[in-house]
Amino acid sequence: MEPVKQNDDTKPRKKRGAPTRARSLSGKSSRIGLRISPAQERAIKLAAEIKEKSASEFILESAYQAAEQTLLDQRLFMVSNEKFEKFSKLLDREPMDNEGLKKLFSKPSPWDE
Repeated sequence: MEPVKQNDDTKPRKKRGAPTRARSLSGKSSRIGLRISPAQERAIKLAAEIKEKSASEFILESAYQAAEQTLLDQRLFMVSNEKFEKFSKLLDREPMDNEGLKKLFSKPSPWDE
């Protein structure tokens, strides 16, 4: 087995364009491609300019915020202590007889027919 070679920082490297701020700060490695209409592109570029960001930074930030909010909406419910106590009592009480549910569940499901 050969020993692992370490990078030799003294070797000359091919000069590339300056790294983008996003790449140099965060070490991002994944890529997502999108197809958008010209109107969507104009709106995104204009909004990005207003926020003083690149279109990629604007899209990433906006999509990430929307993703976080969607995930939080599925897991986190903010209510007052009073409402939480009321909700907890409803969950803990004995089940009530519900004629409407009995009727609903007595019929075959449309996909079972």
